[in-house]
Amino acid sequence: MTTTKLNNGLEMPSLGLGVWQSENGKETIDAIHWALEAGYRHVDTARIYNNEEAVGKALKTAGTDRDKVWLTTKIWNDDIRQARTADALDESLKRLQVDYVDLVLLHWPVEGSVKAYNELERALESGKARSIGLSNFMEKDIHLILEGGSVVPVVNQIEYHPYLAQEDAITASDANDIAITAWSPLMQGNFLKEPLFGEIGERYGKTAAQTVLRWCLQNDVIVIPKSTNRGRIRENGELFDFELSEEDIQAIDQLERGKRFGSDPHDFNF
Repeated sequence: MTTTKLNNGLEMPSLGLGVWQSENGKETIDAIHWALEAGYRHVDTARIYNNEEAVGKALKTAGTDRDKVWLTTKIWNDDIRQARTADALDESLKRLQVDYVDLVLLHWPVEGSVKAYNELERALESGKARSIGLSNFMEKDIHLILEGGSVVPVVNQIEYHPYLAQEDAITASDANDIAITAWSPLMQGNFLKEPLFGEIGERYGKTAAQTVLRWCLQNDVIVIPKSTNRGRIRENGELFDFELSEEDIQAIDQLERGKRFGSDPHDFNF
């Protein structure tokens, strides 16, 4: 496993397990245990996923020490709007059964985000979070945070995959040394419809999914593919024994079409 050095000096594992849409029980617990067994050291959850309790139980019952696992959660939009970010974080910590998270993000750029970010800065000072950042923040949203805050976010988590390069958001993030994490890097399963990934993967003895995830990593993007299948979790983790050629990277780059499979941060209603 490799890590990404963040602008605060911490090393964040470049591969994590996402648990979006995983049920709050055995499904999530098993997935995390399998991921840790496969060498993952990074779990990404959120209050709105409604499975923080299972994530906490999984980490408590795993054979891996808590301080060896990077744990990310997020503050949901309603809590941001209602100016209850500090309380929301405390509630997440309680559900997760931890004293701190390694990273806490504002989930979407809603009204009240600057004030909420200031609350995260205080959580950083108190030790409840080791790092703070953003999720789904586009160029203008990032600038508002930079203007209204005193700590540069370490991460911006956005939808990112071969069909959606998000150049503006990445350029704004790169300019401020903000790392990128990709949600839905496997295009919510739609990578299977693109034959190029399988064709390239075959040359390396790798699957289409591994090819896409490796492309992300070689573009300096952290990945958090979601799976509750033991075999696929293991497969998704086998990314560090090969490297795509520059020619293959460029071929995948050319697939960009501005295609989203998730909600658009410029136009959402939740």
